[in-house]
Amino acid sequence: MFSERERERYKRQMMLFGDEGQERLKKAHILIAGAGGLGSPISIYLAVAGIGTLTVVDKDVVDQSNLNRQILHYDRDIGRKKTDSAEEKLREINPDITIKVIDTTIEESNGAKLVGRADGIIDAMDNYPTRYLLNDIAIQKNIPLFHGAIRGFYGQVTTIVPGKTACLRCIFPNPPPKEVFPVVGVTPGFIGMIQATEVLKYLLGSGELLANRLLIWDGMQAHAEEIAVVRNPACVSCGKKNSTKTVPAGTKKDIKGKKK
Repeated sequence: MFSERERERYKRQMMLFGDEGQERLKKAHILIAGAGGLGSPISIYLAVAGIGTLTVVDKDVVDQSNLNRQILHYDRDIGRKKTDSAEEKLREINPDITIKVIDTTIEESNGAKLVGRADGIIDAMDNYPTRYLLNDIAIQKNIPLFHGAIRGFYGQVTTIVPGKTACLRCIFPNPPPKEVFPVVGVTPGFIGMIQATEVLKYLLGSGELLANRLLIWDGMQAHAEEIAVVRNPACVSCGKKNSTKTVPAGTKKDIKGKKK
């Protein structure tokens, strides 16, 4: 059931997918790994869309150098935990949803517990070791991973559906060299919006996901292209020799977003 305030808040999007679609969003729980450049626009737009529960995990504090891109945080937040800053803004943006924040580093020892019973994981990280860990947790829990990454004016995004698509290690068997990379704020804004759109499509069971497709964005040329990707049978994460039985978490959907 929706309150009158909720109906008024969501009425323009409910023209697209009705009460049933909005109810799916309200019942959903999404974990956002990172409250930085990607995590900021993703969490803002999922919050205003009415995702019922958002869990944001981050360990950093707000630094002045973050403010060119991390739009959840303001100048007054410098020195604060990013989770505290994010929780404050997201609760103000939409008081009708549940915001959970966890101030910790995602590690092998706690990753699966942090994800819990979430319906999906959003990769808003800036390093591949943690991305690979999130990839493995998504496979273990049989839930999607919405990957995004940026550098300068360039970005990439794909949606990983365990058992149906190439996983992150299939696409990137080896991590790129670790670096402090340049970034302009519009790039995580653009890539984050695509990730958020993928989450909504998945939960609504509509449209066609970026499954087995890696979208590459070149902001300098205002040009996007897709690279087809395929599962690697010998993948150390999702290959047959490494696959384990999983317990379905939530409603399963196919790679076009349709419910099964």
